[in-house]
Amino acid sequence: MGINKIQRTTGAAAFAGAGCTLIELPLYFVYAGAPPDANVLTRCLLGLVGLTLFIVFMSGLTYVVRQRDPERDWFGSLAARAGTAWLTVILVSTGLEVGAVIAAPEPIDPTITVTGTYILYGTISRLLEGLFLVAFAIAAARLLPRWCIVTSWALAAVNFAFVPSLFFGNTPANFYAANGWGSTATVGGLTMLWLFAIGITLYRSAPTEADQYALSATST
Repeated sequence: MGINKIQRTTGAAAFAGAGCTLIELPLYFVYAGAPPDANVLTRCLLGLVGLTLFIVFMSGLTYVVRQRDPERDWFGSLAARAGTAWLTVILVSTGLEVGAVIAAPEPIDPTITVTGTYILYGTISRLLEGLFLVAFAIAAARLLPRWCIVTSWALAAVNFAFVPSLFFGNTPANFYAANGWGSTATVGGLTMLWLFAIGITLYRSAPTEADQYALSATST
């Protein structure tokens, strides 16, 4: 499998994973109180599929950077490892949510009831996601258009700004709470939109066989 196919696969995994997660996100806001189990399980399943696709993206990112810009290989590896650690935290958080919902005799709101997820979705995710974005910005500086790098730095700053949210309680309706809609849903949603755009850009920027043939024909 050549580098161009791997780059397209990496990009496709990013925008497909982001698409699943963007479908999942509105399901958190359908019910004012405790949602029915079907709602929680559906949104978590969508999230799990998206996270699995992001693992493909992280793996491909390391390889693409190593092949396209070897001087920045270390930053590509750092981005992939920080990103994979972030995905692992979210996978654990999702497992805690689903387990609590399945075990509860009545519908519960896992964003409040499952206390173990408060800073997993919040502060811990913000730190790891911010590190991923910083490393990505450096690793992809010569691979992707300037807007990809600028938005990566900006989004990293947003993530780091929400790190102190663990000091501000556990009411999801509060924007800056540990599990608030700002520190979890809003920042997460922005990251998914960014990953969707990055995935498309990675996919489209990989030369096709026709492009390579035309280039070789021109050079000869």
